[in-house]
Amino acid sequence: MGRGGALAAIDPLAPVRTTLTAMAARPELPPLGGLAADLTPPAGAVPARALVDGSAVDAFLDAAQHRWKASPHAAAALAWKSYAYWLALPAVLGYAVARRMPLVRPEAVALRWSPIPPFVVVGLTAPEVAVLATDPLAVTPGPVRVVADDAAMLAELRSSLMDDHLDPVLEQIRTRIHLGRRTLWGSLASGIAHAMSRAADYVPSPVLSTTSEILAALGLEDLVELSPLGDGRPGLWVQRRTCCLAFTLPDPKICAGCCIR
Repeated sequence: MGRGGALAAIDPLAPVRTTLTAMAARPELPPLGGLAADLTPPAGAVPARALVDGSAVDAFLDAAQHRWKASPHAAAALAWKSYAYWLALPAVLGYAVARRMPLVRPEAVALRWSPIPPFVVVGLTAPEVAVLATDPLAVTPGPVRVVADDAAMLAELRSSLMDDHLDPVLEQIRTRIHLGRRTLWGSLASGIAHAMSRAADYVPSPVLSTTSEILAALGLEDLVELSPLGDGRPGLWVQRRTCCLAFTLPDPKICAGCCIR
């Protein structure tokens, strides 16, 4: 195979898939049930565009109420928390592990939800991948976006994850249920921090500084407080400054790092 053929055969998401496989193989880490196997959308998945345009939001929120047996406000907050976490995870890993980041715009994502755990399962459908000019993918055909530097890549993260995807979903939810934007964005900030903590063994740069860099680029840095776990452990302690409302469930849950503790 010539050089062109070899480059064309590179899996743009190989670093993300490899990291997820390694994480899933560790029994001491939480399972990765909210991500589809190999990131391939599961059977019956709905295009994420249906959440952005509102056509599937009522069904999404109804399933959340059945899943958590909760008030509409709490169910919506927890549905958002779950979706935002699993949606952000592959993008954040792609940036932190390899600077090869899938852009999770609505047209590149499909999901399935269910009233039984896991509530949501997220998959990707041939996403555009942001890379640096030094990446071998920069000269390959296909859905690749070459960016100048880390700051430009993080700007792409904000645009694809928040501006194009989660912000419209947030507004669709808020037209139905009164939830504060700070509450909802707090769950994204917490989710990104916990994702980075979970992946700390696979991030080549210091996980605290990298997580802080990501949150600052997304404008979320004031919603969580981060500190090292200590005792030689590589992860992060995440102190939330907003609440996901899990304490209001029929079987109340107080999350680690919850602001009401």
